[in-house]
Amino acid sequence: MREAMLWESLGEGRIRCNLCAHRCIIPPGKRGICMVRENRDGTLYTLVYGRLVAVAVDPIEKKPLFHFLPGAEALSIATVGCNFRCDFCQNYHISQFPRDHGGRIFGDEVLPEEVVSQAERSGSRVIAYTYTEPTVFFEMAYETARLAHARGIKNVFVTNGYMTREALEE
Repeated sequence: MREAMLWESLGEGRIRCNLCAHRCIIPPGKRGICMVRENRDGTLYTLVYGRLVAVAVDPIEKKPLFHFLPGAEALSIATVGCNFRCDFCQNYHISQFPRDHGGRIFGDEVLPEEVVSQAERSGSRVIAYTYTEPTVFFEMAYETARLAHARGIKNVFVTNGYMTREALEE
């Protein structure tokens, strides 16, 4: 658990999450629509920082990117959670896990530096934030992407695009 980025206090312990366009107003002890960002005593926390439920090396074409580094491999990562609830989601079992299991969060502890090192060891030229909605694991993706970029590894955000301008500009 880590303090979240992109939120503001509204007084009386309530906060507004400014990560996605839902802009959830979250009272103390409650979570936003994504079920992975929680107001604890007037501070917003991400519950999925460093809690990966999926890590795999995929061809970049599976992202699906056909004209960006053709033939490259991407280290793909995900946490639980999503800011949408699509019945047709191919990864519904992990994207909706907290919602369908009483708010439970799970995942292996893997920090950004470890993700970048794993990408290097696997020969992946790209890290893809995918499988679920990467906007909801923004802090993890943000720190991982900065480290990866500094080491010459590209970053791909496979997203529903429902993030705020603030998140996009960050």
